[in-house]
Amino acid sequence: MSHQNPGAGTPARRGRWERYKVTGPFSPQDLAALWGAIVGIVLLAVLLGWALDMKGGVVIVAAIPFISSWFDAKRILFQFDAAGARVGTVLLPWSDVTEFVVATPPNGADVLIGVRLRQSATLPAGAQLPPAHPDMPAPLHVAVQRQKFDLAKMVTKARKYAPAHIRVIVAEPSGERVAS
Repeated sequence: MSHQNPGAGTPARRGRWERYKVTGPFSPQDLAALWGAIVGIVLLAVLLGWALDMKGGVVIVAAIPFISSWFDAKRILFQFDAAGARVGTVLLPWSDVTEFVVATPPNGADVLIGVRLRQSATLPAGAQLPPAHPDMPAPLHVAVQRQKFDLAKMVTKARKYAPAHIRVIVAEPSGERVAS
């Protein structure tokens, strides 16, 4: 008898690792916070091990995923996965997103990645639009380092993970085109 998972391969069933993300550079403050958290957890593990005769390794192992995801979340500038898209700190469900827009200003060091939203979509409470950029036609966007961005990889992963209605658009001075 075959044990097939009928939902396997659908966007709702995919794991956390099946995503596309672009991160910002390491900041000295974030690295200091990361190492501070690691040292704090190790000290807590030693203290609990001494005071409660508890295995300190349990505390360390339990805390590592939380520290790792916190640090990763602080660095993510743009991401999409099975749940939707993230632009900066704004999380959007797939039902609100119509297109990803990529612009590479000729004289800038950064690539701009943005999203176009369906007309009736509203931003989550507290989310704000960044200042308009003359090279970016999408209202919600982030700037990422050129060396961290790969258009071909983004297009491939969008075709694989994103809903079929999502297109990747390249905005150029001569106009817009669908990325291929």
